[in-house]
Amino acid sequence: MNHNYLIPANSKKSMLILGFFTFVDLIIFGIGCTITLTLLFLFNDKVEMGSLLLILSPALVSAFLVMPVPNYHNVLQLLTNIILFIFGRKRLYWKGWCINDDKE
Repeated sequence: MNHNYLIPANSKKSMLILGFFTFVDLIIFGIGCTITLTLLFLFNDKVEMGSLLLILSPALVSAFLVMPVPNYHNVLQLLTNIILFIFGRKRLYWKGWCINDDKE
């Protein structure tokens, strides 16, 4: 075998709930749906189209955040990576291995 390891591409999926969600994702989606249901019960009479979209917006936003996208876990992770890239450290320091780095 010569110590060659083959790691399957979907090895991280087994760590996710239903293969798509983390516990935090389910909490975010649950809070969004709870707020939406509460608003629907509070404003159940004479709901127009504009106010209905406003009432449904917490569930729609939370569903958008936990929606899976290719090459990332979900939209929330993608947005986090984009924000960290834009506002993160701009100066990169190289500390690789080199034969001249050896201290004697």
